[in-house]
Amino acid sequence: MELGLFHMPLHPADKPMADVLKENTEKIIYADQLGFSETWIGEHYSASTEPITAPMMFMASLIPQTKNIRFGTGVVCLPNHHPAQVAGQAAQFDHMSGGRFNFGIGPGGLASDMELFDVLDGSVRAEKFAESINMIKQIWSQDPPYDIKGKHWHIKLTDNIIPKLGVGYMQKPLQKPCPPISLSSMSPDGNSVAHAIKMGWKPITANFAPESTVINHWHKYVEGCDAVGIKPTGREWSVARNILIADSDAQAEDWLLDPKGSDFYYFDYLWEVLKVANYTAVIKPITTMEDKDVTVESIVKASVIYGSRKTVIDKIMSLRERSGPFNTLLKAAMDGSGANRERERLTMRRLAEDVLPVINAG
Repeated sequence: MELGLFHMPLHPADKPMADVLKENTEKIIYADQLGFSETWIGEHYSASTEPITAPMMFMASLIPQTKNIRFGTGVVCLPNHHPAQVAGQAAQFDHMSGGRFNFGIGPGGLASDMELFDVLDGSVRAEKFAESINMIKQIWSQDPPYDIKGKHWHIKLTDNIIPKLGVGYMQKPLQKPCPPISLSSMSPDGNSVAHAIKMGWKPITANFAPESTVINHWHKYVEGCDAVGIKPTGREWSVARNILIADSDAQAEDWLLDPKGSDFYYFDYLWEVLKVANYTAVIKPITTMEDKDVTVESIVKASVIYGSRKTVIDKIMSLRERSGPFNTLLKAAMDGSGANRERERLTMRRLAEDVLPVINAG
């Protein structure tokens, strides 16, 4: 198993942008020093709580400050962008990072962004997502002329081409044929997990999904592998989780249920956002529960791996036994205000130094 970080990132709405960028920068540098294999940064345009609008731009500043960690977009919301722009920016970032790039894509999950980019209609959003990634991959696979027609975009570059000057040629990534493509999934049925495998992509299970969803995603992962005739080893599957490691189980629970704690804030925020979006099923401890019966406490207890080092080891090993041998455990990066900074750094260090060696030795 490998370790990674997954940042929405989520912070208090009044936190200065400079502090958000500094905090996440320091966290990723520390993760690289600890041996974390990858980090992911989300993309949102219209929420001061989730303020990073350009993950590749942000991560570019981290390339010279890190040695080994891979950088992932978590995710580029393809319906919100012209495919040619995404293709060019992703190709450039792949070269800038020396091939340390994971191309995470998705249709988007923030309703205000969907309104902003006029893709509130789910069927339109799905169409644009599929059309965009197909166009991006075609751009990367050929030289000009380009004449790629779709329902929502037409990429045409046929007339202004000067081969001897390189004019008309679009950039291709360093990694061949392209950077690893990943697709996140939060829904309990997990059909996007099977779709990702069938497409040759790597699925990521969202951190706020309850364990029942993680287990079902393994079944969907196996379904996708069976469909394309590959062995379901788990190497193509990553699972994100909120994780909190303290000196004892009691201390971990105190931290977890602390109203000023970052995990409690995270799930309280998500629960309110998902209620407004009428999409609460993805986060409920039991999907059939009525909204009125759900509390933030019940959500965090169902979705967070917490406890002493031994308890966390046992919980991770139990989850992998009940779901499947996911290759990468992505710790969800939380806000680092106040005492939360040291709690998170302690958890990261204990994951790398105490938990991972035991799990991999088993």
